[in-house]
Amino acid sequence: MDIIIEEQDGCLWVATTERHRIEGLEVDPPHEVVRWGSIYWARVDKIDTKLDAAFLDLDGDTTGILFNKDTRSRDKDGKLIKGGQKPIGKTLKAGDFILVQSKQGYLEPEFEDNRGLEEKSPVVSMDVSIQGRYMIYTPLDDSNRISSRIRDKKLRGQLESMMTALTDVHGCILRASAANTQSDMLVREAKVLKAIWEGLIEFAKGDEAILIMDGPDALQRSLSDNSMKPIRRIEVVTLDHFQTAEDWCELFAPDLVTKIKPVELKNATNDLALLDHYDLLKPIEELFQPYAVLSGGGNIIIQGTAALIAIDVNRGADKNSNLTINLEAASEAIRQIRIRNLGGTIMIDFIRMKDEKERKQLLTHIERLINDDPCTVQIHGFTATGLLEVTRQRRTPTLFERVGYMFEEV
Repeated sequence: MDIIIEEQDGCLWVATTERHRIEGLEVDPPHEVVRWGSIYWARVDKIDTKLDAAFLDLDGDTTGILFNKDTRSRDKDGKLIKGGQKPIGKTLKAGDFILVQSKQGYLEPEFEDNRGLEEKSPVVSMDVSIQGRYMIYTPLDDSNRISSRIRDKKLRGQLESMMTALTDVHGCILRASAANTQSDMLVREAKVLKAIWEGLIEFAKGDEAILIMDGPDALQRSLSDNSMKPIRRIEVVTLDHFQTAEDWCELFAPDLVTKIKPVELKNATNDLALLDHYDLLKPIEELFQPYAVLSGGGNIIIQGTAALIAIDVNRGADKNSNLTINLEAASEAIRQIRIRNLGGTIMIDFIRMKDEKERKQLLTHIERLINDDPCTVQIHGFTATGLLEVTRQRRTPTLFERVGYMFEEV
């Protein structure tokens, strides 16, 4: 697997490729107002009893919204209390300062519309966490646990055994990448994450709303999301990107430092020269089309509505069996969902299969595929009309929302 880092007009592009095929694409556009995972010392501006939420001043310019379920407090014995058990107005009041973290990325709106303030505001949480390579540090919770995204029973059992042996680690969630990792590496990372937390809470004071720490950028997200996979090269064209990659790897993945390679190009000043060098611009442009072609001759049509994403599988000229076409279509659909960063409810209309056995085979195939997705994906099964319902919780806006303006004429 290769990670390719580029930048154009202040927009950071990071493509993850395998055998010269795009498997991941993270982009940070210049008009992003709030980055996923950013931590703020925020002031409560007002309590909205109807929404059971608080509107917060995040940094003097941006308003965030904190729903009751995302509040955290402690009782007289120091026990952590999750929100929702009583109205938010009983926990917070206007003028209070609290530490919060953005639950999603938020872009600058192109124009004002009639949406309410709650729909225009980035959602934040008091449940702060810091992501590393092998684990996620949760300073409000002293217990160790395993990521809920890991479904494989064998892997969960392996991680549970490892967790039992980590007597010096507290408040960490083990990720799938922790499997087969030496315990001293986990202890080292836990100390690094704790030190980061102790450093940032020094700024959680005063009577001014401020951004304390930006969330991980496109490069850091790509490195973290793919850290359990064999990375062959991390390619950059600028010294700044080399330094950013080196800083992250030295902190969380020392074994990857030697994989960072500066690439010299004759046309390095051209737009997205490194992506162009690897013939990735056309595949990227195709991500903004409402379809994807399958190798067997079929295709999938991807259409978005206000309520959901609809994906339709078509046989086309493919002579294979319905199951074979559906298996290939599922692989491509899950890949497109991941790279395009689609979210919410997704309905997939596969070609009709002959029996329940084939449906189960297709579901098993999809369950394996979603393990590669860094976001939480849930499979809800087939509806009465034969559509497969999937939900995906995005961390950042869709690829189209981020850079679609660059491909409007495609």
